Amino acid sequence: MTPLLFITIFVHAQTGVMGKWTTIHDETGEVMAEVEVFERNGSVYGRILKISSLKNPDPVCNECPEDDARFGKKVIGMEIIKDLKKSGNYYGEGSILDPKGGRIYRCKIWMDGKNLIVRGYWGPFYRTQTWIKSS
Repeated sequence: MTPLLFITIFVHAQTGVMGKWTTIHDETGEVMAEVEVFERNGSVYGRILKISSLKNPDPVCNECPEDDARFGKKVIGMEIIKDLKKSGNYYGEGSILDPKGGRIYRCKIWMDGKNLIVRGYWGPFYRTQTWIKSS
C-alpha cells in the first residue's frame, strides 16, 4: 500500500462522522438544522449551528428538563449530542437531545456511505434519521 493511500484511508476512518451535517426529519423529509459533529477529549459531541425553521429562527429550549443545564438556553450553539464513544464501526453510549420536545435519548451514530445515521433510543424503542454532509 502506498503511503499516500494509507494516509487517505486513515484520515477518512478517523474523520468520517466529524464535520457539518444537514439534519433531515425522518418522517417528513424536511431539512431541520445544521449540526457540527466534533471530537473533544476522546468523545464525540454535536452542536446546532443553524435552524431551518422560519417560525422561530432563534428558539430557546423551554421543553428541556428543568434540571438540565440546557433548559431555557438558546438552541443555536447548543450541544445536543454528548459523550459518544467509539465502539467498532459506530459511536455510542452517549446521548442526544431533541430540543423541540425536550427529551434526552441514548444515542448511536455511524456512517452509511456518505451519510451519517443517527439513532436515538427510548427504552426498547428508537428513531433513526439520516443526516447528509453539509457543503
